[in-house]
Amino acid sequence: MGAERSVKQILEKVRSAGDSAVLEYNILFDKNDSRNFELTKEQIKEALDSVDAKTLSALKFAARNIRKFARAQMKQVKGFKLRTGFGVLEQKIIPLERVGCYVPGGRYPLPSTALMTIIPAKVAGVREVIVCSPKINPIVVAAAVIAGADKIFNIGGAQAIGAMSYGTKQVPGVDKIVGPGNKYVAEAKRQVFGVVGIDFVAGPSEVLIVADETANPKLIAADMLAQAEHDIDAKANLITTSVGVAQGVKRELAKQVVVLATRGVAEEAIKKSKFFVVSNIDSAIKAANLMAPEHLELQIKVNRKILDKFKNYGSLFLGEKSAEALGDYCLGPNHTLPTSGAARYTGGLSVRDFVKIVTVQKVERNLGKIVSVSATLAEIEGLIAHKRAALKRLGKK
Repeated sequence: MGAERSVKQILEKVRSAGDSAVLEYNILFDKNDSRNFELTKEQIKEALDSVDAKTLSALKFAARNIRKFARAQMKQVKGFKLRTGFGVLEQKIIPLERVGCYVPGGRYPLPSTALMTIIPAKVAGVREVIVCSPKINPIVVAAAVIAGADKIFNIGGAQAIGAMSYGTKQVPGVDKIVGPGNKYVAEAKRQVFGVVGIDFVAGPSEVLIVADETANPKLIAADMLAQAEHDIDAKANLITTSVGVAQGVKRELAKQVVVLATRGVAEEAIKKSKFFVVSNIDSAIKAANLMAPEHLELQIKVNRKILDKFKNYGSLFLGEKSAEALGDYCLGPNHTLPTSGAARYTGGLSVRDFVKIVTVQKVERNLGKIVSVSATLAEIEGLIAHKRAALKRLGKK
């Protein structure tokens, strides 16, 4: 059974049966038979107490940077009032009421995902942020607490997406769901879109490195492997103007992969990596814009004119010191980014994803012109009730 059909069945059952269906799938997929999905205060304290001081310090450092960047973003999201000859027009910024953040489970905990999804929601003013994560790890719990989560649930997969979308007795329904996941989570988000908002449907993670003859093959290889170890379907590609750099990167990949604990995954992903040698930087720019990668690294001699020609990317990492791995954790900008070419039309997760930009219109005076124009356009469109409604403001029958 394909993911689409399987997910549809899961969502339908969660919608109709609620918590009992969530429990059934928790047992089936995660061997989790707890009937209480939300972590209690005691469980949260126990998780926090089990996390070592070094890890807590790292989480807090990352959280401060992410929060600082999100607050700077929020200052740019502003309401305003515009007084016109007809009255007052207004833009208002209203935070969402409740948001669900999905944090994947798996071989390793992903506390960075908790930080990156919860913090901008809280900075934006969301009243309640809930977290769902399967086989929840104490470090993820610690990250969620540091980030400001209001409730934490030990459920995952498509059943978690369904529970947050439709609401159950235990899991409150949310207005929007954000965060990455496996293909079943991604498919579930796609299917519930409309019932709730979502950030986007993410595909495999990807990095594109653009390099010239000045680039360091060792660093490029290291960054490609950092991407490749995510998943066998992860994409780590290189565009370079130097044959020597391309050859050097291939040699370094072969050397560096053997020391990785994640070698098996990384090797599979690297087999699918693409190396493009182009004649000049303009060709590299054109190719990069067509590919619209999630992460774009520039290891080239660059000036503002060249930089501004790169248009399509989720997040850009400029210069050899700016490893994409640093952005994954603690530089500050969000690491929840568009994949599969979606960077052509959208950016990464930000505070804007957690607010509604709404408008208010109040007509107070000088009705003649605005009513006349509205009536004319309504008549052109054949909407006579619209025309009548406008003209009645002038006291006409």
